[in-house]
Amino acid sequence: MEILSFIVPFLILLTVVVFVHEYGHYYFAKKYGVGVTDFSIGFGKEIFGFFDKSGTRWKFCLIPLGGYVKFFGDRNVFSQAEQESLLKQYSEQDQKKLFVVKPLYQRSLIVAAGPFANFILAIFIFTFIYMFAGKDFTPAQIQEVQENSPAFSSGIKSGDIILSINDNKVKSILEVSTYINTSTTDDIKIKILRNNEEISKIVKTKIIKSTDSLGNKINKKVIGIKISPPNNEFNREKLGPAKALFYGVKETWFVIQSSFDFVISLFKGKGDTTQLGGPIKIAKITGQVSQLGFVAFLSIMAYISISLGFINLFPIPMLDGGHLMFYTFEKILGRPLTQKTQEGFFRIGLFLLLSLMLFTTVNDLKDLGLF
Repeated sequence: MEILSFIVPFLILLTVVVFVHEYGHYYFAKKYGVGVTDFSIGFGKEIFGFFDKSGTRWKFCLIPLGGYVKFFGDRNVFSQAEQESLLKQYSEQDQKKLFVVKPLYQRSLIVAAGPFANFILAIFIFTFIYMFAGKDFTPAQIQEVQENSPAFSSGIKSGDIILSINDNKVKSILEVSTYINTSTTDDIKIKILRNNEEISKIVKTKIIKSTDSLGNKINKKVIGIKISPPNNEFNREKLGPAKALFYGVKETWFVIQSSFDFVISLFKGKGDTTQLGGPIKIAKITGQVSQLGFVAFLSIMAYISISLGFINLFPIPMLDGGHLMFYTFEKILGRPLTQKTQEGFFRIGLFLLLSLMLFTTVNDLKDLGLF
């Protein structure tokens, strides 16, 4: 029964974010006249489905870890010679429905539409939350500074109000920990307000073994301060549509930017690889968060949607970003890469994806204490 409390929310979340992703591809494919034969949620054997008026098969499949949109006459890898051979197999009317004959900009938009649909979903969710549940605007006033802590050594004092961290404006007490822990450097710049005077401090963080609000083990960056809301009251405001949309876009962009900075830190050998997780960890966290209520569940859906869109933009063959990489080469060379070259890239992409899946699975099993 406990397993179901994790699996069911996870499957609901995954179905929504995957559907939105694939619908982004589908919408632009139909817009530019590309034939779509299949719209699948999941992989493997079909469980149930139906045909729409245009002949697209909408279906749910046995393995619910992803999905795909299949285009009419779809070819993952092709050369110019193969494309010419492909065209001879279809009538003139059917040729117009082929993805491979569409202009480069249309193919690029169709491919990029999936990840960007995920970003739009996140913006919509955040906007909805800020309008109907509200957004916190409690001032981040420091109540206590631990002796001999990084904050103490840098001259931060009790009563200071944090205005920004690494040039990110702090509008809420809840943002302080987020901005500190998403920093990819050991030193962070903190701007504080003290006696109506703005003061900038450089504080060196330290990492401690801790647990998050759900009880999961994490490596946490701290500077040795305690923050609590004035008079123990949080200032939560329900925002109008325009303001809610502004903060929804801002939050989505912050997550994308932080994700990019984290990836760069991994390449530099400075990122914390223990925080990388796969489907098992996502399912666990989704189940935990869903027990906190509908708003919390929507929030984790928005963050997972951003992550799905961001990862799919990696320039790795088999991902959307890999196809966009091929189209960039096509634009530069004036022709598609040869079939042999593309197949070589796909093998590299498959190896990278399998390696990443293996690594994250090991991390997930460690997190569960099974490895």
